[in-house]
Amino acid sequence: MLYIHNSPLKVHGNLKSSNCVVDNRWVLKVTDFGVLRLRSTSNHDAHSAYQVFSKKFWTAPELLRLSDNQYYSSQKGDIYSFGIVLFELLYRSQSYDTVALSPQEIIQRVRITENPPFRPHVSYNSDVTSDNDAPTEMSQLMISCYEEDPENRPNFTTIKSFISKQNKGRRTNIVDNMISMLEKYANNLEHVVELRTQALLEEKKKTDSLLYRMLPRVVAERLKAGENICPEIFESVTIFFSDIVGFTSLSSSSTPIEVVDFLNDLYTSFDTVIAKYDVYKVETIGDAYMVVSGLPVRNGNLHSKEIANMALALLGSVDTFIIRHRPDKKLQLRIGLHTGPCAAGVVGRTMPRYCLFGDTVNMASRMESNGEALKIHMSGSTYKCLSEHEGYEIQERGNIEIKGKGMQTTYWLLGRTFPAMSMKSVVTSPIL
Repeated sequence: MLYIHNSPLKVHGNLKSSNCVVDNRWVLKVTDFGVLRLRSTSNHDAHSAYQVFSKKFWTAPELLRLSDNQYYSSQKGDIYSFGIVLFELLYRSQSYDTVALSPQEIIQRVRITENPPFRPHVSYNSDVTSDNDAPTEMSQLMISCYEEDPENRPNFTTIKSFISKQNKGRRTNIVDNMISMLEKYANNLEHVVELRTQALLEEKKKTDSLLYRMLPRVVAERLKAGENICPEIFESVTIFFSDIVGFTSLSSSSTPIEVVDFLNDLYTSFDTVIAKYDVYKVETIGDAYMVVSGLPVRNGNLHSKEIANMALALLGSVDTFIIRHRPDKKLQLRIGLHTGPCAAGVVGRTMPRYCLFGDTVNMASRMESNGEALKIHMSGSTYKCLSEHEGYEIQERGNIEIKGKGMQTTYWLLGRTFPAMSMKSVVTSPIL
């Protein structure tokens, strides 16, 4: 604009934001100067009133007061137009609110002499500028550019000097600004990505923790890897079943919420105990608690030992367990153990479960249902497997009728002995 004002053209005459264009080399250029002199402005029939008056937003008020049928321009008028463009740059907004007022009403208010003059400054539209970070000095320059008196407006020599002073001698262009903005965006993006990644890792940990509670870890890892989980036969495992003696009568005299709280307290206590052993909790159904050792990771012939130690620990924990809504009632647990082969696999897609199948499951359940309160009842196969390990006190129960199995010789697991120097101390269940 300084070049145009010092050239034979002397004036642009139609400066506005739409005439400031950027070429393919990121160079800002001013266009459309002098074009209004070549075309007639008297015929407005082809344009709507909205178009005609909205194009005059950048026209100085002293030029608007002249005849509408002629083209007028001046250097001070270009300064006014620059002030309007500066407003659009600083406040990232249209110069006037065309929703509240029509373009014709806006031009009419600019044309007449109001006090203060009607301009697109901060007080005109506080919603647009309330959170704006435009420098105060540039806002003052903008206001001085569209002063009512043309003589009070600066020229482009003064404006250029002022902007150079604001830049503190730095020579900036649109490419530098773009690169600077991209660097800030990249730095901010890295920070955002880091935060989102950390949040994603935390959520993944929660998801994995929940998945590991539903399925064995090795099975869950294979599912996450997209592998198919085929049913597998395990030659020898030991299964634990327990239930609560008198649970039906206890439930009938308790509210549903009390029953839920009671079972939650009990199984939370059980879960804490079994975490110390090489076992896998299969499921809980009502008052039934099912645990297995020897799968999905085989542990040789240690499964009977792990289940036996766990059963003794659970029976010991019952002795100190207090039912919140019935503190006077003693909890009585009945436990059954059986050792044998079984099949295991993941069943279902919605809420998949790792389930056990085979006669070993049925036999373990029979050991529990034919047992007695506060005792650990085990089958002959479990007795044989556990006998390979020293340190257990076992008592033969004798032959009993097992549904579907006929007469079976079963045993009581009474406790475990631990060597301590030259002596032996016997740790037994509460019934001893």
